Amino acid sequence: GAYVLQVKATDADDPTYGNSARVVYSILQGQPYFSIDPKTGVIRTALPNMDREVKEQYQVLIQAKDMGGQLGGLAGTTTVNITLTDVNDNPPRFPKSIFHLKVPESSHVGSAIGRIRAVDPDFGKNAEIEYSIVPGDGGNLFDITTDENTQEGVIKLKKPLDFETKKAYTFKVEASNLHLDHRFQSVGPFKDTATVKINVLDMDEPPVFSKPMYTMEVYEDTPVGTIIGAVTAQDLDAGSSSVRYFIDWKNDVDSYFTIDATEGTIATNELLDRESTAQYNFSIIASKVSNPLLTSKVNVIINVLDVNEFPPEISVPYETSVCENAKPGQVIQIVTAADKDLSPAGQRFSFRLSPEASNKPNFTVHDYRNNTAGIETRRNGYSRRQQELYFLPVVIEDSSYPVQSSTNTMTIRVCRCDSDGTILSCNMEAIFLPVGLSTGALIAILLCIVILLVIVVLYVALRRQKKKDTLMTSKEDIRDNVIHYDDEGGGEEDTQAFDIGALRNPKVIEDNKIRRDIKPDTLRFPRQRPPVEDNTDIRDFINQRLQENDVDPTAPPYDSLATYAYEGNGSVAESLSSIDSLTTEADQDYDYLSDWGPRFKILADMFGEEESYNPDKVT
Repeated sequence: GAYVLQVKATDADDPTYGNSARVVYSILQGQPYFSIDPKTGVIRTALPNMDREVKEQYQVLIQAKDMGGQLGGLAGTTTVNITLTDVNDNPPRFPKSIFHLKVPESSHVGSAIGRIRAVDPDFGKNAEIEYSIVPGDGGNLFDITTDENTQEGVIKLKKPLDFETKKAYTFKVEASNLHLDHRFQSVGPFKDTATVKINVLDMDEPPVFSKPMYTMEVYEDTPVGTIIGAVTAQDLDAGSSSVRYFIDWKNDVDSYFTIDATEGTIATNELLDRESTAQYNFSIIASKVSNPLLTSKVNVIINVLDVNEFPPEISVPYETSVCENAKPGQVIQIVTAADKDLSPAGQRFSFRLSPEASNKPNFTVHDYRNNTAGIETRRNGYSRRQQELYFLPVVIEDSSYPVQSSTNTMTIRVCRCDSDGTILSCNMEAIFLPVGLSTGALIAILLCIVILLVIVVLYVALRRQKKKDTLMTSKEDIRDNVIHYDDEGGGEEDTQAFDIGALRNPKVIEDNKIRRDIKPDTLRFPRQRPPVEDNTDIRDFINQRLQENDVDPTAPPYDSLATYAYEGNGSVAESLSSIDSLTTEADQDYDYLSDWGPRFKILADMFGEEESYNPDKVT
């Protein structure tokens, strides 16, 4: 009686004329599945629980026939194709109640180890099945998912299997419809269960270490060959095999240790230094003797324990200051200690003055018993002018074994402070502050001094270089030297102005052996000239003077010109020459030449003596 659809036929006859337009519906083909109302044409199901899984499509032949007319009962037919729509009215069913699976114990976690399937006669989404493991014994090692393409349940491994631990597992799997139709809940539960039994197959497995990781400790400087620990691995297979151990070499650090291949004991191979490396991390591999390809690996961590080998020291700073107006008992610095060793928990450091400084009344050390100490003053005031720096030896001792201690010297500088204890000046700058010189002024003064020193050094260097260049002479020929004299000559009498030794004949120089390039140190004596004889002509006179100058080392140079000629007509003294004189030399009075000055001294010497003069002999 479920409604399927309604058909309607039309008649072209006049509906007002008798029953010729009245239509009656009937089914010619389609019984006993469907029925039709003869007046309305409504088609309904004729059987209950029609099953799409039995038959999906039906063809129904419908006839429409009028009720009257002269021709009597005209009819028309049509075919209706009816397709059953699927509904979720069938639960899934396992084809069998128990599924048996065999799984190797070497199966990896997450891998699929088997498939099971429940059957649902529905179609499409109504046939989608969801699988789940019923909580119980053995089910916690496995998981199950649905293959969307085949609607199979895929069983996967959640944890590793071990044949030696457990050889079989049993659990139940439930299959249920993913999409339920509430109209058919009364039909029954839409799910089914089945039992899964898994047998674990024994496989040849690698050795198994007793721990997932090993941690060991060893003191630094432990002798080479000392055993510090051991690792253990076993073959858990039925036919147990012996195990061999070796270190997985990756870098040079692994060479600090060795392992016994049979026993698995680890020993030191080199001396260890915690300050260099505090921890070593490496791997050990275990392999089966029966099958060396089956190996397992474990991580080993070795912590190097510290040995108290370094004494504690004062942490920075090593220098502090004290005010000139400090009072006794004033704390000027808090000091702490640092230790290169790895300080254990509860490490304590003690502070005290060294014995040689205990009797000095300047400073003291107050140990606060909390790994710190205070440097305290013991005097009422300090003077920078008397002593600017104090050196305080402080002894620090640790509490480790063996006990280590060290003496650290602190430098205490005396500074000028105000009444509040604020430092105003320290170091050498304080000496200049009373005269009003600041730091900038001191720097400027020092900079000027440095510049002056540089100038003096450069000046001396240039003077030395110039003197060296001037005195450099040629050893082969002294006449190659050219000496410049820029001062003006003093006339005939200026015979001491310069030396003409460089212009003279080298042969004469060799005979004379007198320096010509410097002024002679010996006293000059006036040259003794032979008296001029009477009737000596000018040529002989000039030659005589020329010879004198050639052999005289004190004579003026060649570029000095001595002129013996006639005096000009414009001279006040008139002619000084005896040439063309009308009178004889005896008639002349040459004494006045001595009154004319040094320029006429030579002429005065020549003509001052009473000598006879014969003008006929003059040429």
